[in-house]
Amino acid sequence: MKIGFIGLGNVGGKLAGSLLRNGFELHVRDLDRDAAKTLQDHGATWWDSTGAMTQEVDVVITCLPSPQASAAVMEEQDGILDNLTPGKIWAEMSTTDEAEVKRLGSLVLEKGGEPMDCPVSGGCHRAATGNISIFVGSERSAFEKAMPLFQVMGRQILHTGPLGSASVLKVLTNYLASVHLASLGEALMTAKKAGMDLKTTYEAIRISSGNSFVHETESQVILNGSRDINFTMDLVVKDVGIFQEIADRHQVPLEISPLLLKIFKDGQKRYGDREWSSNIVRRLEEKCEEKLLAPGFPSQMEDNEPEVRGEEVMVRR
Repeated sequence: MKIGFIGLGNVGGKLAGSLLRNGFELHVRDLDRDAAKTLQDHGATWWDSTGAMTQEVDVVITCLPSPQASAAVMEEQDGILDNLTPGKIWAEMSTTDEAEVKRLGSLVLEKGGEPMDCPVSGGCHRAATGNISIFVGSERSAFEKAMPLFQVMGRQILHTGPLGSASVLKVLTNYLASVHLASLGEALMTAKKAGMDLKTTYEAIRISSGNSFVHETESQVILNGSRDINFTMDLVVKDVGIFQEIADRHQVPLEISPLLLKIFKDGQKRYGDREWSSNIVRRLEEKCEEKLLAPGFPSQMEDNEPEVRGEEVMVRR
C-alpha cells in the first residue's frame, strides 16, 4: 500500500515516521521541504506536486494546522480532489470541524473515493513512538481497509461512527485537556502561595482523584520551566472555538467553555500565537509575582512505553 502524507509538522512528521519505520512506502509533501529531510533520508519520496502524488498513492493523508489549510490542499487546482480516483482513501488527520470534514468528504465520495476523519490524541511524544490514540470516523469497510496504517501509527484505535464523528470527539477531548491545563495552573499556584512544596503537590495530585493525563505530562514541563508541550496558544483557541461552535449549533448553553476561550485568547494576545499553551500559567505567575518551578522534572514530555502494534478499542454493547 502506497501512502501519501501531506503536512509534516509537530504531529504529522512523527506519524509519517511511524509509517516509514514500519515498512510502508511513503510519499510526502509539505510547504517546507526541510520538514521532509529526515523522512527522505530514510526512504520517503518527496513530491513537488500534490496532484501528482495523489495519482501515485492508494491513501492520501492530510495533517494540517487548520480546516482552511485542509480545504486549500483538497480544492486547489491540481490538488487532491482533482486527482482522486475511485477506491482511493482520503484520511483527514487534522483537528478540524465536523461540518467542514463532511463537506469535503461529500466531494471525495463524488469522485468514488473513501473519506475518513482520523485525528489523534495523546501528545507529540506519543506520536513519535507510535503509541498515540486515534479516533476514526468512516464507513466500517474503509476503517478495516486502513486499519494496518492505524496499527503502526497508534496504540488505541477507536472507530467512532460515521464521517465527522471523530472530529467532534477530538475537539471535545482537546477542550477537556485545556480545561485541565488552566485549572492545574490555578491549583499549583494556590499550593505555592499556601506554602506547599510543589514536588509534593505534584505527587499528591498524581495519586488522587484530581489526577489527569494532562497533569502527569504537562505539569512536569510546567514545573521544569521549559513549558515545551508542542502545542501552542493559537491551536487551543482554534480547537476550543470549534468545540464552542458545535455546542452553539446544537443550542447547548455552555458556561465553562466561553470563559476558557476568553482566558486563552488573553494568553494569545499577551504572549503570541505560537507560545506554548502551557504558558497560560504565566498570567497567574505575573499576577502573583511567583514562579511555578520545581527541580527534578523533565524539560520535555516523555513516552517510555515500548512501541506495540495498535488494537481497536471496542465500545461497550
